Amino acid sequence: MTAKDLIELGNSALFNTYNRGDKLFVSGKGVYLTNSDGEEYLDFVSGIATNILGHSNEKIIAAVSKQAATLMHISNIYWNKPSIELADKLVNYKGAGSLEKVFFSNSGAEANEGALKLARKYGREVNGEQCSEVITLTDSFHGRTMATLSATGQPDMHKDFQPLLPGSKYVALNDSDALKAAVNDNTCAVLVETIQGEGGINPLSDEFVQTLKELQADGLLLIIDEVQTGIGRTGTLYSFEQFGLGPDIVTLAKGLGGGFPIGAFMATDKVAAHFNPGDHGTTLGGNPLGTAVGNVIFDEIIDAGLLDNVAARAEQLNAGLQKIADKTGAIAELKGLGLLVGIEFKDGVQAADVITACYDEKMLVVGAKHNVVRLLPPLNVTAAEIDEALEKFGAAVGKAGKQY
Repeated sequence: MTAKDLIELGNSALFNTYNRGDKLFVSGKGVYLTNSDGEEYLDFVSGIATNILGHSNEKIIAAVSKQAATLMHISNIYWNKPSIELADKLVNYKGAGSLEKVFFSNSGAEANEGALKLARKYGREVNGEQCSEVITLTDSFHGRTMATLSATGQPDMHKDFQPLLPGSKYVALNDSDALKAAVNDNTCAVLVETIQGEGGINPLSDEFVQTLKELQADGLLLIIDEVQTGIGRTGTLYSFEQFGLGPDIVTLAKGLGGGFPIGAFMATDKVAAHFNPGDHGTTLGGNPLGTAVGNVIFDEIIDAGLLDNVAARAEQLNAGLQKIADKTGAIAELKGLGLLVGIEFKDGVQAADVITACYDEKMLVVGAKHNVVRLLPPLNVTAAEIDEALEKFGAAVGKAGKQY
C-alpha cells in the first residue's frame, strides 16, 4: 500500500480532528524525521515539546525493550520498582522545594484533572463546602477533557462544548488587581502556567508572580501547570524555579516520557494528605514501562548535563533569530525561555504562512495563539542542528514576509 493509499485510509478511518498535511512519516533519528519518500525533515516540534531526547534514542529504546521483556504493566494496587524510583527522583530533586508526593497518570490533561480534584478536596475539607472554585488565566491551556477544558481560558475552545463544568473563573494574564478581586471564600486555588504555551508563549510578569506569592501566603493553593514548560524545557527541571515560586501542586507530562505516554502531579505533604485510598486512581498511570522510560529521561537531564546544553543552544538560537528579525523586519517579538521559543510576527505576516514555508524548507514548526510560531527542539539538539534550523527558518520567514 502506497503512502497516498495509507493517508486516504486514515482520512476514512480516523476522526477529522487534526490538519495532518500530505506526508507520511515513517521513521526518525535524533532531530530528524523521514517520510515515505525518503525525505528528511528537521523536527523542531518534537511531538509538541515531548521528544526531549529526539527520535529513536538508544537509551530509551534499551529501557523500553528491557522493561517490556520483564514487566510491562501491573495494577496500582501493587508496588513496582520503576515507579518508586522515578517518584523518589522527582521529589528529591533539589529544585522541587516542598513537593513531596507524586501521582502518575498517562497525560497532561489527566495530571491537571487530578490536580483540580485534589485542590477541591483540600479546599472543602480545610475551608468549608463552598470552597471549590479555581481561578485560571485568559489564553491558558490545560487540556481537552471537560474539566481541563473548563479550566482553559480560551472561549473559542468552549463554544461547541457547553455547558462547561462549574467552578472555574478566568482573569486576565498578569492583571494582579483582577486576580486579587476574583479571590473570595469560594476560591480554593489558582492554576497558572509560568509561560503559556498554546496561548502564545506568554510569561508571568514579576508583579503577577509577587501577587501569587501573597495570595499563597494567605492560604490560597498555587497550582502550576508544567506540562509544556517542565522537565528541562526552560533550562531548569521545573520552570517555576526560575520564577521564584514554590507551588503547592505541580503537573507534568510531555517531556517526562520522552515520547512515551506518562504524566504526573506532585504536591506538598500537607495537600497530598487529603487524598485517601479510593479518592483518585488510574489503570495505566505509573506502569513499569512508562516509569522506566521516565527514569532514563530524568537521569539524562540531571546526570548527562542536558540543562547546560539547553542554556547554550537557547542562547545560540535566540541570537540567530534576532539576526533574522533585524534582516527581515517581519518579526514583532521574540519570546520564551530556554528551548521554549516563540516568534510573534508583525501584521501582514501570518504565522500559518511561515509554518507552511518551513514545511517547504523541510523543517517542522508549530503555531500558537496571537500569530506566534513555536520552536521546540529536543533538549539534546546540537550547535550544528541549530545553525541548520536558523538557515531554514530564515529562508522561510524571508518567503512568508517578502513584503517586508
